[in-house]
Amino acid sequence: MEIKEEIKNWINGKVDAVGFAPVDRFGEAPEKHHPEYILPGAKTVIVYGRLIPRGVTKSPNYGKYFLHRSYHTVYPYLDELGYSLSNLLEAETGELAVQAPSYLPMVFHGMEPWGVLSLKHAAEKAGLGAFGRSGQLYHPKHGGMLRWGGVITTAEMEGDPLIDKRPCPEDCTACMKACPVKAIQDEREKFEKMTCLAHSIKHVIYPLAMKGEEGRKRIERITNTAGYNYWMECFACVKVCPLNKTKD
Repeated sequence: MEIKEEIKNWINGKVDAVGFAPVDRFGEAPEKHHPEYILPGAKTVIVYGRLIPRGVTKSPNYGKYFLHRSYHTVYPYLDELGYSLSNLLEAETGELAVQAPSYLPMVFHGMEPWGVLSLKHAAEKAGLGAFGRSGQLYHPKHGGMLRWGGVITTAEMEGDPLIDKRPCPEDCTACMKACPVKAIQDEREKFEKMTCLAHSIKHVIYPLAMKGEEGRKRIERITNTAGYNYWMECFACVKVCPLNKTKD
């Protein structure tokens, strides 16, 4: 059995989506976030997603609480899968493999956080979805309800077909209308990531630890050590998006 099929059989039932992306699809990735910068000689990125229950978006009083626990339950799960899959790949192929963090640690460019590998972009290049107006990646069946994990490996595998159709309905502006800070502006075809994060991501330690210039210089260390269990203050775009409804 070839290694791609072995991986698919191994991960079946553990995730809700999986795709494979050859590294040559990452030509536009920033240099320090390119798979070959992360793992020299990388040939393939394997991306997998786990579904957040849609019931989270329907709770009028405790949706934020449920989203908080859903996110911070699934991130360690995805990282454990990456750890196990990396060891499986190395044992079966003799090649190298490393997990891409599902959330932390991140790299900061100034005050802006970046994933070591952008798993949303990697998922797009693995044929698992396409970007919508809200800046989220939308899977054909699960919409924007998947959280992503991944593995970078020097083992070479065939890529999956890409999805090139824009997912958003032509006249849909639900996320733009719902966003309280106007981070989604379709006329500019741009999602303002930092506007969104400043409003939606909260942690009790940040105002204390990053008070003053010296504290802000340590933003990467503070976030990557003390900031894991952040609070989600807003997920309005997720709740209103028609693509996040149950699909047959």
